[in-house]
Amino acid sequence: MKISIVDFVVGVANLKQLPKTNLPEIIFIGRSNVGKSSLLNKLCNRKNIARVSATPGKTRELNYYLINKELYFVDLPGYGYAKVAEHVKAGWTQLIEEFFHTRKQIALAIQIVDARLGPTELDNTMMGWLDFYKVPFLLVLTKADKLPKNKLVTQMNTIGAELGKHKFLAGIQPFSAVTGDGRIELLKTIEHNIEEKDVRSSKIVASAVA
Repeated sequence: MKISIVDFVVGVANLKQLPKTNLPEIIFIGRSNVGKSSLLNKLCNRKNIARVSATPGKTRELNYYLINKELYFVDLPGYGYAKVAEHVKAGWTQLIEEFFHTRKQIALAIQIVDARLGPTELDNTMMGWLDFYKVPFLLVLTKADKLPKNKLVTQMNTIGAELGKHKFLAGIQPFSAVTGDGRIELLKTIEHNIEEKDVRSSKIVASAVA
């Protein structure tokens, strides 16, 4: 998959604002300050597609980016930043849960975790939601360049063993926004899941017609 066109479409604070299309959606989610914006910028090979905020937890909308006029990247609000008011956290939680429940266009969720830390309790909660709503997800370990290769391999194996319970976990991939390592592999995984989504949708339509 080669990304040639990237257009910001809309920031969604209310699900009524969601794009009225059936284009497949790749969603990006993770804790505040985990490197989500840097990953998106590197993945799109742009400098400022997703703004890297100096204030973690500042993004409060689902930001839609149209990729190659044929799919969306959806940047979900970061979670877990302590200084955000409780009523704001509750609003985010409701918005995201309703989004997972109603949005059938999701082809893949990219669950982003710091390679050095592994999944936190909040990350595990989010992955539980993804399982519950039957959203296939890929665990991407950002800041992979911060670990020696042997420690990164060990970390991936450890995390893989811990997350074996998740039925909708599609795999684990390392990524570095600094070196670009993992970019090609991640784009291939996204492309594969979009194709799989198309196949599943075709089978559903065929079954309904029959």
